[in-house]
Amino acid sequence: MFLSVFEMFKVGIGPSSSHTMGPMVAAARFLDKMRAAPFQYAGLKGSLHGSLAFTGIGHASDRATVLGLAGFLPETYDHERAEEVLDRIRETHRVTPPGLSELKFHPKEDLIFDFGPNLPGHANGMILMATDAQGDVILQETYYSIGGGFVMTEAELAAGKNTDNGPPVPYPFKSAAEMLEMAEHSGKSIAEMKRANEIARGGHDNLRSGVARIWQVMNDCIERGLNAEGTLPGGLNVKRRAKGIRDALIAERGTNLNAPHKINDWMSAYAMAVNEENAAGGQVVTAPTNGAAGVVPAVIKYWLEHVPGAHEGQVEEFLLTAAAIGGLVKYNASISGAEAGCQAEVGSAAAMGAAGLCAVLGGTPAQIENAAEIALEHHLGMTCDPVRGLVQVPCIERNGLGAIKAVSAASLALRGDGTHLVPLDACIETMRQTGADMSEKYKETSLGGLAVNVPNC
Repeated sequence: MFLSVFEMFKVGIGPSSSHTMGPMVAAARFLDKMRAAPFQYAGLKGSLHGSLAFTGIGHASDRATVLGLAGFLPETYDHERAEEVLDRIRETHRVTPPGLSELKFHPKEDLIFDFGPNLPGHANGMILMATDAQGDVILQETYYSIGGGFVMTEAELAAGKNTDNGPPVPYPFKSAAEMLEMAEHSGKSIAEMKRANEIARGGHDNLRSGVARIWQVMNDCIERGLNAEGTLPGGLNVKRRAKGIRDALIAERGTNLNAPHKINDWMSAYAMAVNEENAAGGQVVTAPTNGAAGVVPAVIKYWLEHVPGAHEGQVEEFLLTAAAIGGLVKYNASISGAEAGCQAEVGSAAAMGAAGLCAVLGGTPAQIENAAEIALEHHLGMTCDPVRGLVQVPCIERNGLGAIKAVSAASLALRGDGTHLVPLDACIETMRQTGADMSEKYKETSLGGLAVNVPNC
């Protein structure tokens, strides 16, 4: 099992990695499939199923699919150009993907929201079709957006989780127990083992520059969010709050009224800044998802800005450690809110943030595993019930609280020697089981919880 740091942390666009980035990636993959097949195409059709249908409008799944079929990708997304292309498609009912001829596509008629039963593979399913001049389907593929921007075809999903066919890596752990055993036998930290695996696949220079870019995009996102005002799109009239909180905290500096717990407000401001940017459709980094994108950056920012001795030279160690934990959660359970509720998103992010912080504060591998377990354990059972299907309420504040829990978990773990009752592997398995037992109402469908008990306007 090998999941790269660049798979756990991907540069993309808001508001959702599974509902926005995933459909865009799936559409791009379908275009590749079309280019490789010897057919003459005349049009495109598609359908969104399960959570992609129920919360697709709020998550911009339809918009992302249309743009994906027009050739857009999350990592190179240009907002102004996207708006121009969307206007043209709405007017002409045609798309012209790179490398293909002009194709008939009427977004309101040819992209269907199917509110029937989920497709069998995953709660986030979509079917894309290409048609001939008579309108008959001549090419079709089913895709599943499985969380964090990861997309699999029906066949890939059926083949099993472990589809890694790359060259071997020196430390191939697929459980926390294996990770700790390898660390003990090798004398290496979790970050050192992860670094060796990354270099074996992508080389040292790629790792160094790639991780630097991840943190740069994360930090830029925080700064944009801390300097932006106004109301978020979508109709809930949610006001941006990160800037106001930051400004008030700065104004209170130097007074005798600063209670120690105000550090929590700083963490919340950093996290909320990211998720307000995400809700506005801005550029974010999946960490491991868009809905949970604020937790890890907020913990890093807190550490760099408020912890004596912190320096950016250790950010790589933080992110590598966090990615190792995130990979274990994804491989053995889920990072998809549509599959396992918000415990799989903010819970996983808090575990990753706790592990990364524990590492850069000098924690042993056993303490790091303990930190991750504490953070995840105290998100177990958390539902995903976004109001109006928007990644705003309760998502934005939830990231702030996730960051606070991550820091608390790392601190608690560092007060011990790493021995504890509940192993991280058991906690991950509990999260998986809890997600399987959870009612579909609470798994990113907006059919239960806050989504039905809070006015949608």
